Amino acid sequence: MFEMTNRVALITGAASGIGAATARIFAAAGADLALAWYPPDGHDIELVRRDVEAMGRRCVVEAVDVTSTNDVARLTQRAVDELGGVHVAVANAGIAHKISLENLDDDAWSRTIDVDLNGAWRVFRQCIPHMKAQNFGRLIATSSIAGTVLGWPEHSHYAAAKGGLVGLMKALAAEYGPFGITANAVAPGVIRTPQALDPVNSLGPEMLDALGPKVPVGRVGTPEDIGYVYQFLASQEAAYLTGQLIVVDGALSLAYSTEETGS
Repeated sequence: MFEMTNRVALITGAASGIGAATARIFAAAGADLALAWYPPDGHDIELVRRDVEAMGRRCVVEAVDVTSTNDVARLTQRAVDELGGVHVAVANAGIAHKISLENLDDDAWSRTIDVDLNGAWRVFRQCIPHMKAQNFGRLIATSSIAGTVLGWPEHSHYAAAKGGLVGLMKALAAEYGPFGITANAVAPGVIRTPQALDPVNSLGPEMLDALGPKVPVGRVGTPEDIGYVYQFLASQEAAYLTGQLIVVDGALSLAYSTEETGS
């Protein structure tokens, strides 16, 4: 079930967190991979490449800034030329910076939208023609519970971008369903990733540890919790699931809703 043999998956933000976990899970399921990473983040993509190739899968790697159409196009073309196509695209690259709205200048707002929302658009725009030619495609966007089912104070730009991904995926599902292409957004809850562990712009280690017992399933999530959902969405078995926001948060958003309403 959910195997990915003879599939090629392109993943952005693949050097750490959810992207790295997804790359390893896809490789274990039989996929070859085109991986995008952003060197200024400081994470080592070679660790991911090593694990993928150790499983016997092919892997191409490119330094990609998802705000650059040329960067995204270069990786997509390498996937086609060296791996034989693009069947799955996971738009996972994202940034989050803590800034109150009144202090949020035009550049900070635009940068977050350009990475978190427009970056996904650029990835899908490049991949869809190849998916149409094969009459098979899986478009997957990393959204968030912030901006979709919950608010996140001092992250209005992040929430706006992540909410915008939901509308994008619904539109793509309707437009490209006739070509065998599905499009879904996944909203992770609190996941133990480098982004969440950042104490300046996100929760930090202490808050993550404190939050774990408050999640109904008793812990914060792991990148693998999201990666396995992506594996299902990328599979043949998920052919009838499209245009959806799938919340993967251990019921955290339900618990917070209950606390707020007192019900």
